[in-house]
Amino acid sequence: MTIGGKTIEQALASLSDMTAGAVPIGKDEHLQRIARAQAYMQAQGIAAIYINAGANLTYFTGTKWYASERMVGAILPAQGAVEYIAPAFEESTLKDFMLVEGAVNCWEEHESPYALFVAVLKRMGIAPNSAQPPRVGICESAAFFIYDGIRPLAEGYALQNARTVTAHCRTRKSAAEIALMQRAKDMTMAVHIATASMLHEGITTREVEEFIDRAHRKVGASAGSYFVIVLFGEATAYPHGVSYVQTLKAGDTVLIDTGCKLHNYISDITRTYVYGPISERQRSVWNSEKKAQAAAFAAAQLGVPCEEVDAAARRSLEADGFGPGYKLPGLPHRTGHGIGLDIHEWPYLVGGDKTPLDVGMCFSNEPMICIPGEFGVRHEDHFYMTEQGPKWFTEPAHSIDDPFGLQR
Repeated sequence: MTIGGKTIEQALASLSDMTAGAVPIGKDEHLQRIARAQAYMQAQGIAAIYINAGANLTYFTGTKWYASERMVGAILPAQGAVEYIAPAFEESTLKDFMLVEGAVNCWEEHESPYALFVAVLKRMGIAPNSAQPPRVGICESAAFFIYDGIRPLAEGYALQNARTVTAHCRTRKSAAEIALMQRAKDMTMAVHIATASMLHEGITTREVEEFIDRAHRKVGASAGSYFVIVLFGEATAYPHGVSYVQTLKAGDTVLIDTGCKLHNYISDITRTYVYGPISERQRSVWNSEKKAQAAAFAAAQLGVPCEEVDAAARRSLEADGFGPGYKLPGLPHRTGHGIGLDIHEWPYLVGGDKTPLDVGMCFSNEPMICIPGEFGVRHEDHFYMTEQGPKWFTEPAHSIDDPFGLQR
């Protein structure tokens, strides 16, 4: 039996630490990322970019810092060394967190970090020019107040979204990144299997959420679950959950969506199955979801626009009577999202995203079927693009009777 039958203690005992040999991204790879970004900036005619605290700063420099109301980040010129900008009182702490070293340009609390930013550009040799303004990218994740502070001081510069550079680099994962994501997903899949094994009639969604957090810690995710959604019955028709606690009963559809972090990289897997007797309606919809997920995967070939993967899933669903488009019952959201340091990254498997699939891109594949008033089914696995085409991180659910393929 794969659904139920174990106690919480037995389910936890089936898990062990899975992080042995998982290697964080090292300084050498961060330096390679900076070099790749600079080569791209030179080719695109971009003089410099500002990288704000958060995932982008971590990606390029290895420096982990959370964004706040103070401007903290890095300035990456198209040529030359990366430099940082931070409040003076944070200089020592920032240096302690640095992986890629660089000069720290400091501002006191009463001073303008935005004026300092412009001054650093000039010192780097990126001078304002009203005739041919140097193009300077501002991190797309930076709060508006940062852009708003720089803008009036940046006469002679052409400010633009730095996403041109950041997304180009971050969407194409290295072998080391894919290895970390693979391990994180393996950890979460083990948690899914253990969770299914300890379900019983009368258990609440809150109790299951607490178990999943403990289970993620048991497999080596020191912070526990990065997120968790547990839904029973009719509530499974709501993609991101409901506000109330549910209690499991026989015949309920169960939807669990969860993930963890390993060395900054994220897992995100959803499984849907039935506790107890399965109705023909549940079986039919479950199989339609599996077909749509397979159709999206088959369409995900190198050079194909992202939007075509979404279209393939919708064609499959419409053939089974769902939709059309976003109409319910059917798929109310995009088929998938990129993933890496952030749980939702560019590009997206959705109509209008014409980004061609390229080697190293990683995506969720989750063309959920929502049937208001009844239930929902979401199979979510992720794949990455190789020279030979798409490859699953985790194998899709096997069948509604044996979702984890444990009875094969």
